[in-house]
Amino acid sequence: MTDRRQRIVARLVGDDDSGLQTERLCEVCAEVTGVSGAGVMLMADDTTYRSMDTHDPVTALIEQLQITLGEGPGVDAHTRGVPVFAPDLDDPDMLRWPAFSETAAEFGVRAVFGFPIRVGGVRLGALDLHSIHPGMLKTEQHLDALVLANVVAEAILLIQAGASPVQLAAELRSGADFENVVNQAAGMVAVQLNVSVGSGLVRLREFAFDRDRPVADVAREVVDRRVRFEP
Repeated sequence: MTDRRQRIVARLVGDDDSGLQTERLCEVCAEVTGVSGAGVMLMADDTTYRSMDTHDPVTALIEQLQITLGEGPGVDAHTRGVPVFAPDLDDPDMLRWPAFSETAAEFGVRAVFGFPIRVGGVRLGALDLHSIHPGMLKTEQHLDALVLANVVAEAILLIQAGASPVQLAAELRSGADFENVVNQAAGMVAVQLNVSVGSGLVRLREFAFDRDRPVADVAREVVDRRVRFEP
């Protein structure tokens, strides 16, 4: 396990040995485990933050769906404190999260996995992995994911060390405003179109994509009632 950890940490350290490159955490998690994408959610005091940003739109959707719907592999992994596996979202016998699974599948996601991020008995959030192909993680992928979850926990603590004891570090808090406005807008779109919140989120993202605009900007206009979705 030590060799595995050293190999993973080496991927996160810059060529100049300047230290841990936290902005690459999600990218490295996906590379090391060989999945299609990886995301990290930080959860505490009933508030969920997307702690590490990702440029992968599908991963961003998966994280946003979990935050908006309150269900999914990361939510369960954090709540239960154990890894959660869903190797085939199209399998009706494994339908744990109806709203999440249906929307994720529409974007080509076939398998999702959640690993709790914790330090001792303190739960910090979850590492989410997803694949466009169905199937369980192989043993090496599983072991790598367990080590990655520990490395991510240490990275979160390092980031938080520079903040006030009563505040969340700026780097971890950076996505909170984005999450709040998008969640609120997704709910409003769902009501306007008489669809599920998951479908409302998808329509919101599609609207922004079609107009080549940031989804947060469109979300703010929806919340401010400058943009309304018609059935």
